[in-house]
Amino acid sequence: MAPRRTTPKSLTHPILTKSAEERSRSLQNRIADAITAFAGSMPFVYLHVIWFAAWIVFRVESYPFGLLTMTVSLEAIFLSTFVMISQNRADAKRESLAEHHWQLVQAEEKQNEELLSVSRQILDLTKEIHQMSRRG
Repeated sequence: MAPRRTTPKSLTHPILTKSAEERSRSLQNRIADAITAFAGSMPFVYLHVIWFAAWIVFRVESYPFGLLTMTVSLEAIFLSTFVMISQNRADAKRESLAEHHWQLVQAEEKQNEELLSVSRQILDLTKEIHQMSRRG
């Protein structure tokens, strides 16, 4: 019998989970995320290939396709805005992660200082014990 394959569980950082939950509370953020997800997909590309081909083949307008050009230009304006929204969201995530990592580094540094202090105390006590054992 072949071993069962299990798909690895996706691990998400708690900071990213919190960020996603906060974004999902806003309707406009959910709409922007949905548009960005669709605009960054191959179905979006296929839709445009079909749309442009149909526009030209069915002669919706004559060359040089002024209405099509204007429509595509307006779409480009909106899509570039959604790209910027997506970049801002990614920057916010990176900033949250960086802040969290900075807090961890600070906590680790404090812990390391405490460990060094305890190690020095142990070293001092060990030296005292050696000196006492030599005398006695």
